[in-house]
Amino acid sequence: MTATNGARTPAQDTAGTDTAGGTDTAPGAGTRTAGRHDTVATVVRQWQAVHPELDTGPMEVIGRINRCAALLQQAEDAPLRRAELSRPEFDLLGALRRTGHELTPGELARETFSSGAAVTKRVKQLTERGLVERRGDTRDRRVAHLRLTDAGRDLVDGILPDQLAYETAVLSVLTPDGQGELAGLLAELLSRLEGHMGALRA
Repeated sequence: MTATNGARTPAQDTAGTDTAGGTDTAPGAGTRTAGRHDTVATVVRQWQAVHPELDTGPMEVIGRINRCAALLQQAEDAPLRRAELSRPEFDLLGALRRTGHELTPGELARETFSSGAAVTKRVKQLTERGLVERRGDTRDRRVAHLRLTDAGRDLVDGILPDQLAYETAVLSVLTPDGQGELAGLLAELLSRLEGHMGALRA
């Protein structure tokens, strides 16, 4: 599905105009893409033409989630950009703010769905900016405890209202009912994936 992140080509622009010609023989194929003209619908129709025997339905969900995530990342978060923060850095600061207590790098990694190496790099940068400070563990010198400085706390509290307003504007293409329905579906998907992804990897 890497093709969903690329630019549209003339072939892609024309591929979605006709799903006839035997491309919809897989179970459910074509019924989900019918009348849809987003990038993923085009990609799915192309795969249906190449492999009409396969059900490409999962691409319709996962491909669109990936595409939406890529577009949101490309757009960047305006309030964060003005504060010279990346989204992962803000997530780290936010984790320290919303939990209300010190966290170890390992705990921060779990809170922000990040690798340990990524957290170490971000903590170093945020510490240098005076937004995070570390305290050594009195019993284990290998363990560090991280917390926001006053400047870090003020920065998060100052950005959050603007960030929420920005995200509200991004989602305004959907009705409030549509946003609620989407949130519910994503919550169900996420809860099930969090419970079963380990089994799928095994």
